[in-house]
Amino acid sequence: MDRIEKWLGTGKCFPWNDKEILRYLGHRGQEIPENVDKLIQECKRELEQAAAARSVWREYPLNIQDHVLDMTFVQTRSKNLEKNLKDCQQILVFGATLGSGVDILLHRYGRLKMSRAVVLQAASAAMLETYCDWKNEALRQEYQEKGWYMRPRFSPGYGDFPLECQKEIGAALEMSKRIGVTLTDSLLMAPSKSVTAVMGLSRKPRICSVQGCEACGKEDCAYRR
Repeated sequence: MDRIEKWLGTGKCFPWNDKEILRYLGHRGQEIPENVDKLIQECKRELEQAAAARSVWREYPLNIQDHVLDMTFVQTRSKNLEKNLKDCQQILVFGATLGSGVDILLHRYGRLKMSRAVVLQAASAAMLETYCDWKNEALRQEYQEKGWYMRPRFSPGYGDFPLECQKEIGAALEMSKRIGVTLTDSLLMAPSKSVTAVMGLSRKPRICSVQGCEACGKEDCAYRR
């Protein structure tokens, strides 16, 4: 079927967010040259053929005491994550990847045509974000039917959430076995277009749409919205 498996069984086309692609390319509102727009569209089609999106998640109890976040499989401190998990009694630990086919594509053009590789990097980052949003929305609806209210995802490396927690998250989710994602000694994931995150579950509803850049304290990031 390809085309990211016809948007993973929905029968619809993949809902690209071109604004996100342009943001990853460092676009700041200037007019897009026709040749650049054409290249973006071509890269989107290539990624739809190459990607094999997969995800995994598990639920764990959460205990917060003296600013220590006990997530069962790891204990850590993070003011930003603690704020995100306020009033939560459980967490969902989440992992997702676009698969090795995207890395093969990036590596090929990284050697042959750098301009195309740069656009592919931006478009694949936006694709992963869209896939995670879609999967997380399905989980949010599922858990809300059970009386749980889900907080936005929060990834290691956001704000002061230690990147080192990638190790424990990867092990807890058995990501290598279940979705083919491994972690290097420098804490980089392979395939590269992969992500892990923690999402709080609370019995208390809360209007909370802050996620991604808005939840991160790194205000000098070049890709910040």
